[in-house]
Amino acid sequence: MNAPLGETYAMSPETTPESSRRMQINTSPNSGEVDLSPLAKHDRDATAFDVVSIADILRNAAVYPPHTIYRDVKIAATGFDPTQDLFDNPRFHFPYQAELATSRPALGAVDEAMLLDTYHRLLCDAAARATASMRSPWLLQSGGKDSTSMAMALAEVRPDTTCLTYLGGKEEDEVASARFVARRLGLRHESLVCHPGRAYDRYLAVLPRIPLLSADFAALSYVDLATEVSQHQGDGLIDALGSDQYFGVPLHRHDRVLAMMARGLRLPQGLFEWGTVSHNFKLCFVLATLQMNEFERYFPGSRFSDAEVDSLFGWNIAECSRQRMQTFHADVTAAASDEAVRRLSLVIGESAHLAKGMNAAHAMSLHLAYPYADPHFRDWIFNDVPSELLIGPDGTNKVLMRKYIARHFDELPYVKTKGCFRFDLRGLARTRYDQVYAFAQQMQTLLPGAPHWLEKHRNRLDNKFFASKFYLLAMILPWLLSRMQSATTPPNAALQEKVAS
Repeated sequence: MNAPLGETYAMSPETTPESSRRMQINTSPNSGEVDLSPLAKHDRDATAFDVVSIADILRNAAVYPPHTIYRDVKIAATGFDPTQDLFDNPRFHFPYQAELATSRPALGAVDEAMLLDTYHRLLCDAAARATASMRSPWLLQSGGKDSTSMAMALAEVRPDTTCLTYLGGKEEDEVASARFVARRLGLRHESLVCHPGRAYDRYLAVLPRIPLLSADFAALSYVDLATEVSQHQGDGLIDALGSDQYFGVPLHRHDRVLAMMARGLRLPQGLFEWGTVSHNFKLCFVLATLQMNEFERYFPGSRFSDAEVDSLFGWNIAECSRQRMQTFHADVTAAASDEAVRRLSLVIGESAHLAKGMNAAHAMSLHLAYPYADPHFRDWIFNDVPSELLIGPDGTNKVLMRKYIARHFDELPYVKTKGCFRFDLRGLARTRYDQVYAFAQQMQTLLPGAPHWLEKHRNRLDNKFFASKFYLLAMILPWLLSRMQSATTPPNAALQEKVAS
């Protein structure tokens, strides 16, 4: 169990990727539409896998940037300069922390009506630029503040936009609110109900065209949505992500409580198997929080603990993943507030949050736009809007955006409940267990503990805590297999030939 990384999957000089094969791709939406097409020529070779990146995903549902699932591919995500060497000396710095905004005016020094007019003009300009190449744009309308504000701008500059809302489960149904907003604005509205089996089948169908591996908890929803848009002859997706980075992310009481509870402990895994605990999501979540560090607790969802990841691999790899946090140490240490640390967690996790869209759009040959990442709009919000209109004194987020929405709508449910593309995790486990278990058996050379974990927890997958971990395996295993299979060599034999020590 203690084999170091270099000895476990040692590669000879002949098989180590040469510097000439190294690839760096800019994936920050702040620079315009991302081009993942160079990855189409990447060798489908298991020796290229970065196994620590697999551990990253199991632990946090995302790969720590600038790393990717491939050892010879790095990404210049937000905070990384795409002109620097991201292989040997990656340097991270995020310039949109609140304390770095030195030119913001005082609240009483600006006219609110003028601010709202400027907000509308700049957002319309951003939306027009971002969708210029789209013949038939579709807005992924979660029903939240960001997508409502975006819909208001699109109604003016792209009235041909179709709004699409996803109903991911019983926990959150904002279809009625989203439909009301779209229709009031004169935009066409469609909805899609989550059927986990259908979404998973669609994911497996496009796997060969998904360039990088990610397991964001909305990734299957996104593939489902992108497939639907493609089938309805849409050619572009508009995503309303990206504004949190410069508006800010206030911490609420539950965030602070969870941060205090994150102690980095290693608890006996048997605690999660007790009858009372094993079927109680909240108890499992609390125990899992005790095992995390404070920063990684900010990442969403229930993931595998370090001990479980080591068990899945059969050796101590989790610490290799944890060490990747050192790239961000300087910025985290310099953060002036808890909110600043939380903002960094969003930026670092962006590689997964945005990758789900980039991967799905690339696989379906769709344009993808993030108008909130427009530099003109972003820089105006960050530098020229009073701080009190970004995060209010009482912790209300996106005050200016709320005021903009209030120009056209009375208060709606989305103002109180955050929207997102949720997914029926338990339904996926219920309908696709045997399929994922078969994938796990084929991947035993790389993840020898995966079949055992699935067998052990099969009767606990009605608990969303365990169903979330099942989801991670369901995303990871078939993608890896799709990069290893050939017409003549069984996947397991191919893996043994190429990466076994």
